[in-house]
Amino acid sequence: MLVKEEALEKQSAGVDQQDPEHIKEEQEEFWTSLEGEQLPLMEETEAARFPCTAVSIKSEGDEDKPLFSQLYLSVTSHSAIRSPGCYIDKKKFKIKKHVDSCRKVQTELKSFSCDECGKRFCKISSLNTHMKVHVGQKPFACELCKQRFSVKSHLNTHMRVHTGQKPFACELCGQRFCQKANLNTHMRIHTGQKPFVCELCGLRCSRKTHLNTHMRVHTGQKPLVCEICGQRFSQQGILNTHMRIHTGQKPFACELCGQRFRQKAHLENHMRVHTGQKPFACEFCGQRFSQKTHLNSHMTVHTGQKPFACELCEQKFSQRANLNSHIRVHTGQKPFACELCEKRFSRKTHLNSHMTHIRIHTGEKPYPCGVCGRRFRESGALKTHLRIHTGEKPYSCSECGNCFRHLDGLRKHRRTHTGEKPYVCAICGKRLSRLQHLKHHQLIHTGERPFLNNPLHLLLYLKLVLAVVFGSRRDVVVGNVQH
Repeated sequence: MLVKEEALEKQSAGVDQQDPEHIKEEQEEFWTSLEGEQLPLMEETEAARFPCTAVSIKSEGDEDKPLFSQLYLSVTSHSAIRSPGCYIDKKKFKIKKHVDSCRKVQTELKSFSCDECGKRFCKISSLNTHMKVHVGQKPFACELCKQRFSVKSHLNTHMRVHTGQKPFACELCGQRFCQKANLNTHMRIHTGQKPFVCELCGLRCSRKTHLNTHMRVHTGQKPLVCEICGQRFSQQGILNTHMRIHTGQKPFACELCGQRFRQKAHLENHMRVHTGQKPFACEFCGQRFSQKTHLNSHMTVHTGQKPFACELCEQKFSQRANLNSHIRVHTGQKPFACELCEKRFSRKTHLNSHMTHIRIHTGEKPYPCGVCGRRFRESGALKTHLRIHTGEKPYSCSECGNCFRHLDGLRKHRRTHTGEKPYVCAICGKRLSRLQHLKHHQLIHTGERPFLNNPLHLLLYLKLVLAVVFGSRRDVVVGNVQH
């Protein structure tokens, strides 16, 4: 006979000596009570059934009957786990589930509670191990590096750092890890799983640490400080890169030319110089660039955007580098010096041009004018000079149609329409539209008279004075010299 039943109330030690009639009445009362109080229970398979031996008691006038009240002796261990129906002769009966008893069993499973944080444990040994977190006790020490741990298993995991043991391998790419948690995190690369979500912008991250770092974008928190200059950063990697500015470290070297860089991204950009790769293309004209920043600067040609403005004259520029060069017009700063002749320049490009043409130092002028015989160091200067003889003026003003031989002449002329006067006298604050006018104006304060010894200079000075009065200056040609 197969019997399955919930654990019943413990019987007294003398149950074998109870009155058989009383036992019979007890059985009938029990089965009668089940008819009005049945609970729906989970159906179980034949494999869940277990054998149980019924105890027979012989009495006068009664046949052998199983003592139902003693069945718990054979089923206590099973019924403590499950509370399904009772199978007798493969017939299922449903009995009332003792919910209170089940809850008591669950509570007893974690009967040891931490007084500090309330966490519960099944074993006293687990509670004792947990308490080391609060007291700071770390009895397990690494013999190699002396690092200490509160749990023996943590020490065992740490030892893999020294042994190089990596028992956990990724089944997809073969990469190995020393901890199971690291492998689980790595698997998200293959699955694309990003379980950590930013509540502010919805960005998803594969690691909790990545989310924590991202949150600093919203909070503005910059907990990492440079010990040398005090600049603050939100990420350790950015601080590490910044420190190379102070140390001068350039760990990334070009294998072709040996040039070194502080950042790997800079090396990758540099490699395009050798490969000729230009992955960034302009959508308007198709021109290609090796760097994204160069493309962004180029786009201002099409958009006409000039976001960089001079605070002194309000002239606008499409690039910050152009603004920086322009500022030197006001300050008179010339930071770039020739090492051979000590001549100084306000722009690096001007110095490069000066240094490239060594003829400046040798005095060589290989380009002669076929009309007047004047000689020039550069072919570009000769082409510009020839416009004096041909009368060509390729640069025209869109406002009044006035034409000029030089682009610089057109730029100066446009100030007559705009009223722009970018040059300021540092002594009296007077503003002028041209640098040459400023230089001559400053002679008033210094008292210099450079024109008395040179009639040609005096003539030019008078022409410039007229230009100030009438607001325009024509190109002046004296002999074969254009001024």
